[in-house]
Amino acid sequence: MPRTFAGSPVRDLLALTARPEVISFAGGLPAPELFDVEGLRAAFDRAVSRRSLQYSPTEGDPDLRALVADRLTRRGLPTGVPDLLVTTGSQQALTLVATALLEPGAVVAVEEPTYLAALQCFGLAGARLVPVASDERGVDPEALADVVERERPELLYLVPTFANPTGRTLDAGRRRAVAELADRHGLWVVEDDPYGELRYRGEPEPALASFSDRVIHLGSFSKVGAPGLRLGWLRAPGSIMRTLVVVKQATDLHTSAVDQAAAAAYLAANDLDAHIGRLCAAYRERRDAMIAALPGTVPEGTRWTDPDGGMFVWLTLPGGVDTAELVHEALARDVAFVPGASFHAVTPDHSTLRLSFTTNTPERIAEGMRRLASVF
Repeated sequence: MPRTFAGSPVRDLLALTARPEVISFAGGLPAPELFDVEGLRAAFDRAVSRRSLQYSPTEGDPDLRALVADRLTRRGLPTGVPDLLVTTGSQQALTLVATALLEPGAVVAVEEPTYLAALQCFGLAGARLVPVASDERGVDPEALADVVERERPELLYLVPTFANPTGRTLDAGRRRAVAELADRHGLWVVEDDPYGELRYRGEPEPALASFSDRVIHLGSFSKVGAPGLRLGWLRAPGSIMRTLVVVKQATDLHTSAVDQAAAAAYLAANDLDAHIGRLCAAYRERRDAMIAALPGTVPEGTRWTDPDGGMFVWLTLPGGVDTAELVHEALARDVAFVPGASFHAVTPDHSTLRLSFTTNTPERIAEGMRRLASVF
């Protein structure tokens, strides 16, 4: 009998929201009108050559790895070319880590709630998921210490900066505490960082990987470049890198050489920091529009996050509401969100939901929130 697996409710919702009249706050999608289409087109023109059409090293294009290493180093995470493996999006990086480190039945600790596709990935690996309590400052180190002592997990998965789905950020003191726990117990930590450069308020926090060699750092071009490139990377210590390279070889030999060459050409010829600055200016307005509309949209007693960056606002409705039922009424009013239950590893909270503010203009956000008000 073939194994059966649950699909992603986010992907299912995206199919339902394809109609242009639907204002979707569901998918964590970058704004397509902000893609640097001309810059990427020129980069692909420069990249297409006999070399880029040939097989390439599993570790990735050397030029691209050097450029990514330089960006990470300038962001405060010292990185060399040998520290990096280019992947087909950071989702593949997560899959490679799970394959390399987890046997069926292995324990994985995850912040509650957390990224849905990570839960799917660990489930496919046959892992047993153990939730760790969090609050407005991110995962609670005391709760984590209790889980580590009681459950002995092989791996801890975190999105410490502008987390999906909550938008919360783990502060520097807690990052240090997590790293100390990892060092003390020989625990591997995955730091998933697709949103870290999309900051709209406050000062950057140091990368979790800067505190410990037990941290595998994942990054991506999807949120700051274009998700269609499917380019990500992982930064890992030499003690695990060779195993990850072998797993990558067995998976797909290497990530698209043409896409890697185009990304390298783009980074060499363009100011990505300036482009990210434009993204942040636009997304800041969109976040502010959503936060400003919430008091007039949701019922009294609703709680929500006010993120310093990223893509998401996380809500908890009062009164035992099931948002999985509400979403059908929302779709009937041509507006969409993601019910929050699927982001929980063990015990779902049906009163929660996730809103993404990056895809729509402030004007469409205002209209979408008016439609949501009639639902709530």
